[in-house]
Amino acid sequence: MFGFMEPADLAVVGLYFVLVLSIGFFVMWKSNRSTVSGYFLAGRSMTWVAVGASLFVSNIGSEHFIGLAGSGAASGFAVGAWEFNAMLLLQVLGWVFIPVYIRSGVYTMPQYLSKRYGGNRIKIYFAFLSLLLYVFTKLSVDLYAGALFIRASLGWDLYLSIIILIALTAVLTVTGGLVAVIYTDVMQAVLMIGGALTLMVVGMVKVGGFEEMRRKYMLASPNVTAIISSFNLSSTNTCHIHPKEDSLKMLREPTDEDIPWPGFLLGQTPASVWYWCADQVIVQRVLAAKNLAHAKGATLMAGFLKLLPMFIIVIPGMISRILFTDEVVCINPEHCMQVCGSSAGCSNIAYPRLVLGILPVGLRGLMMAVMIAALMSDLDSIFNSASTIFTLDIYKHLRKAASSRELMMVGRLFVVFMVGISIAWVPIIVEMQGGQMYLYIQEVAGYLTPPVAAVFLLGIFWKRCNEQGAFCGGLVASVLGISRLILAFVYHVPECDQSDTRPSFIRNIHYMYLAAALFWITIIIAVIVSLLTPPPARDLISTTTFWALRDTEIMLRCLGEESDKLTEKSVAKCDDDIRCAEISDCKQKDDDCSPPADRIELVLLMPGHGDPKSMTLHCNEILSANDSFVNGQTTPVDQMDQRETELKRNMWWRCFDQCCGIKSYSMKKTEKESIESEIVCLQMLQESPKVKLILNFGLVVVCSIGIFMFIYFSL
Repeated sequence: MFGFMEPADLAVVGLYFVLVLSIGFFVMWKSNRSTVSGYFLAGRSMTWVAVGASLFVSNIGSEHFIGLAGSGAASGFAVGAWEFNAMLLLQVLGWVFIPVYIRSGVYTMPQYLSKRYGGNRIKIYFAFLSLLLYVFTKLSVDLYAGALFIRASLGWDLYLSIIILIALTAVLTVTGGLVAVIYTDVMQAVLMIGGALTLMVVGMVKVGGFEEMRRKYMLASPNVTAIISSFNLSSTNTCHIHPKEDSLKMLREPTDEDIPWPGFLLGQTPASVWYWCADQVIVQRVLAAKNLAHAKGATLMAGFLKLLPMFIIVIPGMISRILFTDEVVCINPEHCMQVCGSSAGCSNIAYPRLVLGILPVGLRGLMMAVMIAALMSDLDSIFNSASTIFTLDIYKHLRKAASSRELMMVGRLFVVFMVGISIAWVPIIVEMQGGQMYLYIQEVAGYLTPPVAAVFLLGIFWKRCNEQGAFCGGLVASVLGISRLILAFVYHVPECDQSDTRPSFIRNIHYMYLAAALFWITIIIAVIVSLLTPPPARDLISTTTFWALRDTEIMLRCLGEESDKLTEKSVAKCDDDIRCAEISDCKQKDDDCSPPADRIELVLLMPGHGDPKSMTLHCNEILSANDSFVNGQTTPVDQMDQRETELKRNMWWRCFDQCCGIKSYSMKKTEKESIESEIVCLQMLQESPKVKLILNFGLVVVCSIGIFMFIYFSL
């Protein structure tokens, strides 16, 4: 569309691919991928630096480089509000949501809903909703954005380019699991930030600095006469060719078509709670941290990094409008079709146009690698998280007796299925070209996600909310949101040179206000229905609410004593039995005499005011000791041992296991192992006073910076 890269640029891109695949295959052989927690949660062994970098890169995908820069070119600073809002919501994730997720011992967000509310209908509903959002917003938009950049810079065939990128991403995800995803994200974060900063500096030099950029942006209108003559346009009508008067303000008037400040604070923020605090792609990375302190450190690091997109993506989009006004700002649909192939507008080409227009040979290749890094990171995040949701929340519900080996196979095969869906969706992506792609994503999410955010917030903070209330509230609001979304597609925005004949309630009511209404409708219905129905059972709220985080040190001490008693009991039984010739025989006898682990309910007597308070502790799903079954259902051990023994004899299955990292077939979990799992669960929540002080100080700094940025760019 604009030109082609030189061989030196392609060499840089090729070197990037070699590095990424080398890291992926190295992790493939070194990491623990043989268990559910090892493959899906990286064995809960990641440090705050790795998790923080992965959070940032997983969020900043190709749709950000294309969409944020495009919206910056079209409407100025406004779109940066989402980035500063994310700084604050990331800290809500680290200080409120993640401790609850760790305490409840979950892998996925639908699993948390099931443990908190009971039953399966709310979990299955949310799992399907998440997968639909992945396919129709994240995957589709990412692929279109990546294809747009590749077509503009390399001139490759659109479908061939996308297929190659998806294939490379799928290989990385299938072989390495979340460990490979996170480690490659660290390298991609360095590459992405370095390349984008380079482009920003070069662009700032071209326009004369930040203040000069602000002045020139307000004057960046296309030369209509020159465009009509050079493109031989039949229509001389023009529309949206001048910058908006409030382009240099972030939060705008209540009636603004981009970001009305009441709608953003009351409607967009609850919708963003779903993405940052309850979306599998984001939460899965933080759950991979080795303990709560590292999880909080990761959200602090990601919060600081979220300062960057405003300066390395949004502002370069504004610079692109200044330098390439006649292309980025097309004057009418006919001109837009000739420039970028979309009648809705050409603001989405702002970032690739700037890269190809001002960077020298070599640096263009670096930025191409940055775009590929963003695309692959987003795709591998979606593939890994979607396979986790499908395997543990849908497939395991259908096959409760699925073995660890079967879950691993299904997780990897579902990635292949997602690849097929993505490739099949490519022709639709080419036709789905909105004027501002990033705002399209937010609008779709605004119709679907506020009910989910309300259900999560009620589950964490209000013990009285039950399954009936949460399901009814979420269902009613979701039906309303989906209906409004369908109407938005039926009555789509007309082309800029045509009159708007849509109904007034669609034309005049901003989607952010509707998102706020959906959020509060969910809460009101959930509260009313919950109060009219029986409260949730005690075991549903004992570990799944924010209030369950109290007295964790006391529970940890009691569990340690219980574990010591079980150890002494096992040793005593071996000493008393003369027939135990070997320690393994003794352990076998002990296991045979003990009740099955899945029938044991551990009840601890905790000191309290008055009568002792019984507390049932549930944390059986965190560690790889019980990776085979998230909810504790098992098939008879004899059948599993026989099945796995037969598979071991097959050479081809052994090769497959070696490639996929499936090494352990142990299905049994003793009572002592269950208690030890609970102990580790509580240990993950412990923070030393010094570390807690440092983290809380970082929390104050990040939140203060985020609020300051909102005020500075809104005045």
